[in-house]
Amino acid sequence: MKIITDERCAGYSSYGHPESPRRITATLAYLRQQRELSLAWMAPGRVSDQQILRAHSPELLARLKIPEDFDADTPFYENITDYARASAAAALDALPAARDGENVFSLMRPPGHHATRDRAMGFCYLNNIALAALEAAATGAKRVAVFDFDVHHGNGTEAILLDQPGVAFFSIHLYPFYPGTGGANAGKNCFNYPVAPASPHEIYRAALARALEDLKRFRPDLVAVSAGFDAYVRDPLGGGTLEVEDFHWLGQSLRALGVPLFSVLEGGYSRDLPELILAYLKGVEGK
Repeated sequence: MKIITDERCAGYSSYGHPESPRRITATLAYLRQQRELSLAWMAPGRVSDQQILRAHSPELLARLKIPEDFDADTPFYENITDYARASAAAALDALPAARDGENVFSLMRPPGHHATRDRAMGFCYLNNIALAALEAAATGAKRVAVFDFDVHHGNGTEAILLDQPGVAFFSIHLYPFYPGTGGANAGKNCFNYPVAPASPHEIYRAALARALEDLKRFRPDLVAVSAGFDAYVRDPLGGGTLEVEDFHWLGQSLRALGVPLFSVLEGGYSRDLPELILAYLKGVEGK
């Protein structure tokens, strides 16, 4: 298993904001001391403007440099452009590693799946998973699937990938819930599996299973995963009902597809995040 990370990504913060450096630093410490998986470590490279502009407008790139908050959830930070570009680069670097047969997880912040073509929002500045999916399609992949199990709908990913040929988006999330989208399918290639707030565990798990079956029927030659862990039952922001073993099962189920696979970190704000990530990685590795 390869982990793409850079501890410097934890260098920005806002007091009291849930998108805190601890998500990365605590997970890194936990993964380094565990002995259940053999991990290789890699730092992200660089992302070009050309790659970013497949998914985003020139206006968004320029806006990232203006020292004004983007919304109440998404502050401006000094050098946020550099942090966002490094996170995007990690997702792009995961692609060739997956094509080479490696299981890869991008452990970076900021997350990305709420960022739209021209707007940073929801803690997200650049849409890492959409950039990687479009890169895959531009470099030979015929059927790219993005599978998003974050408790929040990946509205930005959906908006960017809507009706893109050869790409399909599958999202399982609470609805109605932030950001207020994802109540129904969109276009020809964006498939949503909304789960009502306060639904019992078996309902949430059944929605995940339906999405996985539909993903299998799509017959992807590559799967890019938006791995959000905030559907966990004890997540302070999520409100989901998933347990540790559900994330292990998700990893196992994605592994069973038998196609190149890589994952990028989205949400997940509980103190148990390191344990949840390890459970997922063990499933992906078949352990």
